[in-house]
Amino acid sequence: MCGIIGYTGYGDASEIITSGLHLLEYRGYDSAGMTICTDSGLMTVKTEGRVSELEKKVKSKQFKNAFCGIGHTRWATHGEPSEKNAHPHGTGNVMLVHNGIIENCAELRQMLKKHGYRFDSDTDTQAAAYMLDLEYKEEKDSIKAIADLIKHLKGSYAFGIIFADEPDTIYSVKKDSPLLIGIGENENFIASDISAFINHTKKYIRLCDGEIARITKSDIEVYGTGGKRLFKDIETADIGAVELEKKGFEHYMLKEIYEQPEAVRKTIRFLSNGNMPDTRYFKDIEVFHITACGTAMHAGLIGKYFIENFARVPVYTELAGEFRYKNPILSKNDIVALISQSGETADTLAALRLVNSRNIKTLSIVNTDGSAIARESDNVIYTKAGTEIAVASTKAFTVQVAAMLLTALKTAEAKEKMTKGEADSIIGYIYNNIERSLLSVFHSDTIEKASEIISARHDVFFIGRGYDNYLGMEGSLKLKEISYIHSEAYAAGELKHGTISLIEKGTPVIAIATDELYYDKIKNNIEEVKSRGGYIISVCPENAEKIKEVSDTAILIPNDDKPLRPFSAAAAIQLLAYHTAKKLGKDIDKPRNLAKSVTVE
Repeated sequence: MCGIIGYTGYGDASEIITSGLHLLEYRGYDSAGMTICTDSGLMTVKTEGRVSELEKKVKSKQFKNAFCGIGHTRWATHGEPSEKNAHPHGTGNVMLVHNGIIENCAELRQMLKKHGYRFDSDTDTQAAAYMLDLEYKEEKDSIKAIADLIKHLKGSYAFGIIFADEPDTIYSVKKDSPLLIGIGENENFIASDISAFINHTKKYIRLCDGEIARITKSDIEVYGTGGKRLFKDIETADIGAVELEKKGFEHYMLKEIYEQPEAVRKTIRFLSNGNMPDTRYFKDIEVFHITACGTAMHAGLIGKYFIENFARVPVYTELAGEFRYKNPILSKNDIVALISQSGETADTLAALRLVNSRNIKTLSIVNTDGSAIARESDNVIYTKAGTEIAVASTKAFTVQVAAMLLTALKTAEAKEKMTKGEADSIIGYIYNNIERSLLSVFHSDTIEKASEIISARHDVFFIGRGYDNYLGMEGSLKLKEISYIHSEAYAAGELKHGTISLIEKGTPVIAIATDELYYDKIKNNIEEVKSRGGYIISVCPENAEKIKEVSDTAILIPNDDKPLRPFSAAAAIQLLAYHTAKKLGKDIDKPRNLAKSVTVE
């Protein structure tokens, strides 16, 4: 949830850390700070607000001979966004930055107070910093002190640590939160995301839970349990700095919406080239379970529709935050599919570990190579969305839908509900036509006009049937995330069972109707809304005359075959949310209170 970067080398540490924090700001942006090793000791600068505010403070300090430091951009878990709660935390001896949650911080605080420590923040992180200070005073050895620290901690963490008497050295350790070590020429890095150092190096080491790293400008040492030296594989990132640029777009979100055709094509091309389980893997499956959070859950719900429709296998869906606590009923021929863009989502990772403890088959769908969920799953389907910077997910969602469709088709083949030729025909159709179809949506001028109606209201409803209901959930989430307009999504037939009482004159209702099977039924639901004064904005194919004739405004998508329509409708509702937020002057890429990668519960 927070962004961590550390640097040691011959460069200007404050400048390099500030640049890295700008690239990490999508992970948290309610406060920021850094500690720099200087000739005068550890110097810390912190601020409430964005990294740009920190940058102003840092420039006024004019650090000299400062070649090592750590930085942090925060998404608050303990304590309000403020300068006192901003990271780093620590003492004159040691400072650290932290991503995660220390669940036993209250107990640690009580114990540390007895040792004379006084707390001036509300954070759990300060307790960890003081605990490390206490251990270091006793051990006089950095590695041993960190090893003793983590014995005291319950929860999740990724730490970047510097000690005053080792001014060119960074230490790091993690548990259930991502942390990478970047390997440069006469300089090295730590970061919670490779984007923070991609401008300097593509080479990195992936730190695993419990491993402690000691990093200088010329050397990296990693230690495992018992202090044993480990030799880690060096990986090379397959992204470049150019992927982090806006490429002329006003916002990252708009750029990423426009990148969807190629992202879906890359995902299909990759998965169709032998990079997903073959049909034998799905042959004996009797029940699918799908668990995920947020946008990934909506992709899972569309996947449920695909699997049940094509493969005729029952599918149960459950939010990961509920699944992990409900003692789920699982049988030996079940499979649990877990969806996560980052592959580090805390609730989804915990759900995976629960399933693994039952020896049930698991399949993860993730966008990040080598992430925790990918590593711990029986099998993994990698999507190819590339880097997504905007907090509100767009292209990651559509590639997850594509991966779920291919999973459904593989299962249908395994269950002999369709031939490989029939499955390949569907996949080929999407691959060959998605760019044309989405370009038509991108060039629609109706979406901006519809956003004017929505931006003037405080409440909006989405309705749909079949997978359109699930698209409505995603559209509603997008609108809430970036425009802050209250929005709800309902299966179209449910609106009349109570919630229609909220419809009043002018209330916008977005009716998603892309499946002709439901046209008559959803037309009736639209009429019910109109009779109460609602304003109907429909998303439907160009030839959906029954829907268009009862709509006040119709956002038209191409008359494509059914498997392509969810992608076209998804792009339309993403753009609807985008233009609404833009008209309201919202911070589209960094909406309030949200962070990109949810690595805390």
